[in-house]
Amino acid sequence: MTTLFTSYRLGGLTLPNRTVMAPMTRSRAAAGGLATPSMASYYAQRATAGLIVSEGVQPSLIGQSNPGTPGLHTDEQVESWRPVTDAVHANGGRIFAQLMHGGRVSHPDTTGLQPVGPSAVPALGEVFTATGPQPAPMPRALETAEVPEHAQSYASAARRALDAGFDGVELHGANGYLISQFLSSNANLRTDRYGGPIANRIRFAVEAVAATVAAVGGERTGIRLSPGVTFWGVEETEVRELYTALLTELAPLGLAYVHLEATTDEEVLVALRRAWPGTLIMNPVFPLGPKQTGRDDADHWLALGADLISFGRAFIANPDLVERLRGGLPIAPVDEATYYQGGDAGYLTYPAYQYAG
Repeated sequence: MTTLFTSYRLGGLTLPNRTVMAPMTRSRAAAGGLATPSMASYYAQRATAGLIVSEGVQPSLIGQSNPGTPGLHTDEQVESWRPVTDAVHANGGRIFAQLMHGGRVSHPDTTGLQPVGPSAVPALGEVFTATGPQPAPMPRALETAEVPEHAQSYASAARRALDAGFDGVELHGANGYLISQFLSSNANLRTDRYGGPIANRIRFAVEAVAATVAAVGGERTGIRLSPGVTFWGVEETEVRELYTALLTELAPLGLAYVHLEATTDEEVLVALRRAWPGTLIMNPVFPLGPKQTGRDDADHWLALGADLISFGRAFIANPDLVERLRGGLPIAPVDEATYYQGGDAGYLTYPAYQYAG
């Protein structure tokens, strides 16, 4: 019988359990997008996860969404990540880098550049900057000839990720960032080969994934998707048809996995599970909603056919989450005020479960 604690073969990796630490922005990188010793400790503390997916890592300067996030587009950034991946591996873990191009969800105060997107349509709401939240700026619509270089930026970052010691990469195709913007029916108003009908709106995602697979191999490449999501004002029409078409195009590429968020009806998610022939990671709870993923949610989705289950906030406050889930121990609450404040408080200060003496 499959349980959360059954081992699983993922590409060339053997995962000792089916828990995945989901990617979560923590905004603790040093100047220049460099990883830090504290980041090495943070991820190493959580190395009992079957797989860790890192926080979003920008594949280019123009792809940076938030201040304080790390990159994988310079030699110095690669060098800074090596102690992180070494620490995870020394503790017996496995780690993929999430490659996140923010697209229009960025600001010149963060990058010094005007954000780009599929169309000149700003994101809804305020974006984070070093001086506080500011209205999302107007992005520059990418010219048709420019689009492939942004698809290729994921592949370039993936090569650097492997050089930095990561076991693989996950393309962030969710939550209103660049790939999600191309999938959208209101952020993408293009009339060229990248816009309009479903076959065109999925093209950028497929090209980005295919380029990454060509660079590092399918067994080292995953993608995260959020069907029907409305973050940053994106909307998607024909959600089931859109994502079925996307998964159909991705299937021949031999990916390590698809990582789905519970951003649409369960009926649609189950249909997408059936449409995807490979490994499925399921994040069972709506992101940043009031409920955190628990053991019951994991068991529910394992029964529905998911192969692996990702946990987000629970991993922040519980570095020993796997052990707590296995033993039915209490799950510590997370202090939301420390999500992005910087420093080690609320980052390295959550203890493992303390057994009574």
